[in-house]
Amino acid sequence: MTRIRSGHKEDMMDRRQPDPAGWTTGRGNAWVALQPMLDGLFLPFERILADMMLAQGVQDVLDIGCGAGATSLAIAEVLRPSGTCTGIDISEALVKVARDRAIATGLGNARFLCADAQRHDFDPEAYDAIVSRFGVMFFDDPVAAFANIRRALRPAGTLACIVWRSPGDNRFMATAERAAAAILGPQPASDPHAPGQFAFADDGRVHGILTDAGWDTIDIRPIAVPCELSAKELPVYARRMGRIGTILPRLDDAERIRLETALDEAFAPFVVGEVARFGAACWMVRARKP
Repeated sequence: MTRIRSGHKEDMMDRRQPDPAGWTTGRGNAWVALQPMLDGLFLPFERILADMMLAQGVQDVLDIGCGAGATSLAIAEVLRPSGTCTGIDISEALVKVARDRAIATGLGNARFLCADAQRHDFDPEAYDAIVSRFGVMFFDDPVAAFANIRRALRPAGTLACIVWRSPGDNRFMATAERAAAAILGPQPASDPHAPGQFAFADDGRVHGILTDAGWDTIDIRPIAVPCELSAKELPVYARRMGRIGTILPRLDDAERIRLETALDEAFAPFVVGEVARFGAACWMVRARKP
């Protein structure tokens, strides 16, 4: 057991807590290594949430699954000098990056906590709003998780989460696995509701989770967000992200070269000049604490 500062009180975190998505190991380390690229790729979502918090006039915001802190820092920037944003993430490596970035940018109103939001003992009614950019799809018990974070909100506090719609709606995001299947054969099918990138693709299921967790005024709407990264960064993205990042290191040289060639060919249609562009199909999930 390790003692950690939450920004509001001292509490305890069990390092043996469940992490089915691997954020405390390989996945988290990949996001640390690729942080500048991923921040640029997902910048439009950061701006959506920061602008929303500014418009709402909130003072204290909690960012679930904050990763390396881009969204938390953007919200802290628009809320200063009096407002705060606290980011929480299960990955120690990512939280360290976030804390270092807050120090480097002089954002003393950005705070970061390494803990599991599903199980963390939040100070009750500490926040006006909760946000997340692709950080809430990885809970092993989402009803328990959303009930827990709801208790951290003040009465009538709001929730705003951006999550992915289905792989079929997100051709770019599914490209790498389709390329791998063509070379290596179909990979084992995963449970669509298991913790993972597309676990919240079914908006009806998400509505049910929030209802069971005690939220009301639930509103789930599709959004389409244009994203881009440089053509030079695209091969790095294709090789390091998702299941491909775990598959490639296990292949022999011949299989690896075949798969890398297939990845480059599969992603080529997204490249225009020096930039790769795609549309991100997501749900904007909003709710209120009664």
